[in-house]
Amino acid sequence: MERKFSIGVFDSGYGGLTVLKSIIETLPDYNYIYLGDNARSPYGDHSFETVYHYTLQSVEWLFNKGCKLVILACNTASAKALRNIQQLVLPEKYPGHRVLGVIRPTAEIIGDFTQTQKVGVLGTRGTVRSNSYPIEISHFFPDVEVFQQSCPLWVPLVENNEHLNEGADYFVKKYLDELFVQSKDIDTLLLACTHYPLMISKIAEYIPEQVKIVAQADIVAQSLLNYLYRHPEIENELLQNQKRVFYTSGDTENFDQHAAIFLEQAITSLKMEW
Repeated sequence: MERKFSIGVFDSGYGGLTVLKSIIETLPDYNYIYLGDNARSPYGDHSFETVYHYTLQSVEWLFNKGCKLVILACNTASAKALRNIQQLVLPEKYPGHRVLGVIRPTAEIIGDFTQTQKVGVLGTRGTVRSNSYPIEISHFFPDVEVFQQSCPLWVPLVENNEHLNEGADYFVKKYLDELFVQSKDIDTLLLACTHYPLMISKIAEYIPEQVKIVAQADIVAQSLLNYLYRHPEIENELLQNQKRVFYTSGDTENFDQHAAIFLEQAITSLKMEW
């Protein structure tokens, strides 16, 4: 009997659950295995080499768990590891497997949101330093000017469930002010970290009313839907039993508590072992 596979979704921690939530809403029939590398997160301040090593190790773990298609829901992993995995690892070791990221699907459409041709990108230090978004966006929208701002304290605020409290206001305003000092004509704000959608209501308090906030989850989900339509040879190999399994490299009880916030439903995760 032909072997069937699950879709793997990888993130450095909890944030990728926002992407998985949208993917499940868009493609509810497939089987999913989620892996959060919480024991080694956050990835945002790690070197290129470290993020690549951690990401490749996690992707290969998902391959061994029965995933032939893996989504890197982490912007930092997509920025620092995806290209090398796609170009150097898959052709040699896993020619039948696929790994997709979140940056290219976003870059392909972000220019459609802006009237001023000026886009602000909020992300981790790692994502911003990689310059992945300006590079990718320029391929599809060469007239769009991209302004970046790293927000290193936003992920800890979200993961400690402090992101909507008054204590978060200083750091939300601080990073947004630093972004808009670069250009007052920014009319589109891309949340280039999967944690940041949980802060949308707080972010909206400190930006001009006309500025559009763009989160990635629905974009990535729609991109995956289109990908499977274009690649029936992949889609035909996927399990469709609506089964979801969650793994974390960190503490399972802590993961489950946070996952309930990101997924808006209770889960029971499993401890992954390398």
